[in-house]
This record gives sequence, structure tokens and C-alpha cells, in this order.
Amino acid sequence: MRPYHYVWLIWSAGFLVPWLVLYWAFPVHRRAMLWASVFMAPFGLTEPLFVPEYWNPPSLFDLAWRTGFDIESIIFSFAIGGIAAVLYNVITRRSLVAVPERERHHERHRFHYFALALPFALFPILYFLPWNPIYAGIAAMIAGAVANVLCRPDLMRNTLIGGLLFLGFYTVFLTGLEWTAPGYIKQVWNLKALSGVAIAVFPLEELLFGFCFGLFWTGVYEHFTWHRSSPVRAG
Repeated sequence: MRPYHYVWLIWSAGFLVPWLVLYWAFPVHRRAMLWASVFMAPFGLTEPLFVPEYWNPPSLFDLAWRTGFDIESIIFSFAIGGIAAVLYNVITRRSLVAVPERERHHERHRFHYFALALPFALFPILYFLPWNPIYAGIAAMIAGAVANVLCRPDLMRNTLIGGLLFLGFYTVFLTGLEWTAPGYIKQVWNLKALSGVAIAVFPLEELLFGFCFGLFWTGVYEHFTWHRSSPVRAG
């Protein structure tokens, strides 16, 4: 797999390009992007939970093979965290406004912190079930998205469309990966441990990851900081 040695580094760093474009072009969303990226970046340290059970990418200094950790996962997590948090609002031309203080005391918000914490608390439990860890991650993100919407029904549109938008965005990057490094997916992903279902050459699980990450992460900043998206007023 030596010819693929720097593919993971280049691919993860590639996500920084749209991140930088969004950060430069949409100043109104910079705070949300930075918050979401900084919050998401440490989750790159969970890579040993997925290597080699889900995949086993050649990485810088062979860190993934030797330790399970790698630098690329932190870069990747930082970039997709910021992008997913604002993609819906950027494309639909919406900005954030504060949720009125009175509304924050609605009965359903008793579960505000529970809803936010659910996927992070659920994943360690699901991880020990007899299945590939990617399914634990997917299930935890779906649970988090559902909890977000139950607590904040106004986030339903953001959640569903955000999931689809990020899936489309992520598929473009997967396509670029296969185009620039043919055979990389078959070599690096542990396909024998997965469902065997693929769309084109992409494992169904990887596409589900993109969709479910978008589902959950689209509304995280708004939910955590008591904001909601609102159409940008002309003039």
C-alpha cells in the first residue's frame, strides 16, 4: 500500500480548502465554524476505535498502523465539523438569531442537555455490541439527531436538509478520492467486515456516515448556543 502513503493526508487536508473558502466568504458564520471545528477536532483521537476494524489507512509516520492514532484524523474532524455546522445556512442563505429567553423555558427544554449529550453517552455503550464500530457511530448520530429535533422541533428542516447536503458534499470528496487514487477504497476499507453493499465503489457505511454526520452536526451549534436560523433579510 506504499503508493497510497500520503493519500489520507492529502484527502483530509483537502477538506480544509472548502473550510477556508466558507470562512473567508461568509464572515457571519465564522464564529459557528470555529466553535464547531474546535469542538469536533478532538474526536479525531477516537481513530483507534476504528483502526483496523473499519479501515486501516496508511498515515503520516505510519502512526495509524503503529498506534491507531494519526494526525490526519484530527485535520479531517476539524474541517468537517466546521463545514457541516454551516453548510445548510450558507446554501439556504440563512443567518443565526438568538432563541428568545422566554422560549428557552418551554417544558421540552428540560431535556436540552440530555439531547446534546445523548450520542456521546450512547456511543461507548453501542461500541461493545457485536458489530463493526462504524455502526455504533451511525446509530449514535441518528439518536442524537432525533433527540435534537424532539427538543428543538424548529431544527427539523435544518437537520434533514443538512444531512442530505453534507452527504452530497462528502460524496464529491469520495469521488475525488477514488478518481485520484484508484483502488484506494478497496485497499484501505475493511470491506469484509461490512455489509458488502456499495453504491458505485463507495461502501454504504461510508455514505451513511456522511449523511448521519450531517443530520446530527447541522444543528449542534444552534442547539448548544440557543440560536436558530432565519432567512437573511434583503437590504
